[in-house]
Amino acid sequence: MTALEVIKTRRSVRAYDHKPISREVLIDIVDCARLAPTAMNEQPWEFVVITDPQTRRDLAALITHAPFIAEAPACIAVLSRVTPFYVEDCSAATQNILLAAKAHGLGSCWISGDKQPYADRVRQLLGAGPAMRFFSLVTLGHATERPVKEKRRLESVLHWERI
Repeated sequence: MTALEVIKTRRSVRAYDHKPISREVLIDIVDCARLAPTAMNEQPWEFVVITDPQTRRDLAALITHAPFIAEAPACIAVLSRVTPFYVEDCSAATQNILLAAKAHGLGSCWISGDKQPYADRVRQLLGAGPAMRFFSLVTLGHATERPVKEKRRLESVLHWERI
């Protein structure tokens, strides 16, 4: 699958089978995340790979709108030091996780963390100190669904010179 096919076909997946994801694939996905662009080369992020079923159940209990966390065979938490552009930096890293997962034939779903009421409890559960922010969580697994969500048509979002 080409990079453009990955970008154009990636969708959020919330249903997974129970087949584990190899350590090598998880390492490669995090490697892709760490290579994301970052303002002033700050690289403020840390990545926590979570495969333990109890930890995933605990996360699902904290993040109440995402019970599928408990069913995904793995997830990756993106945490960050606070820098002037940590939101942009961690968004780029999270997007790279989504795209790398698709390239590996996996489904994924981005779950917000930054500024959410559960963020501090998740940060603590993952053992991160108070200087870190919980930015996002991405569930990963072999998809048992094929979501087809309509995207806005190119003609409705593309403008030349002015909006």
